[in-house]
Amino acid sequence: MRETPEELKELQALLETSLSRSTSHLRSIVTESTVTAEQLTQILTGMCTLALSTVTAKGEPRISGVDGHFLHGKWYFGTARSAAKARHLAARPAASVAHMRGEDLGVFTHGTVETLNPQDGKPAPDWPDLLAYFKGFYGDDFFDWDNDVVYYRLHPHWMTVYAPDIAKRTASLS
Repeated sequence: MRETPEELKELQALLETSLSRSTSHLRSIVTESTVTAEQLTQILTGMCTLALSTVTAKGEPRISGVDGHFLHGKWYFGTARSAAKARHLAARPAASVAHMRGEDLGVFTHGTVETLNPQDGKPAPDWPDLLAYFKGFYGDDFFDWDNDVVYYRLHPHWMTVYAPDIAKRTASLS
């Protein structure tokens, strides 16, 4: 778990607010089958495959997979600078991601992406620390980190979690 107490507090508030603003149908499914911010950060460790949804210039939805990392209460992911999703996100930074583990876990997030390492711009202040994390995970020579890949942070404005058996999800963490 890499989250500070303040980040956990913000994530918990986001989870609660998101659920309270959800439809009655979603609340009837999720309310009794959700997790706390602390539990979520314990579950979402390492790389988590995400379904990333973007929108084309014509307003057509597109979905693709990315390696997601849940750090500091937010999703981080990367792609090739030449990927269609990179063009979509550069023009329209609204995005949604879903991480699902069978019927045992679903994490659904809507938000706006921030480019962490723009090709011709100033990187995010925490990019050196994030880059060290990604290099530690993937290896230092896996990419040309300056030219091949672009990384994003998804700033969520809505997030909900479905975890019908939290004991099953956290048993391996003890």
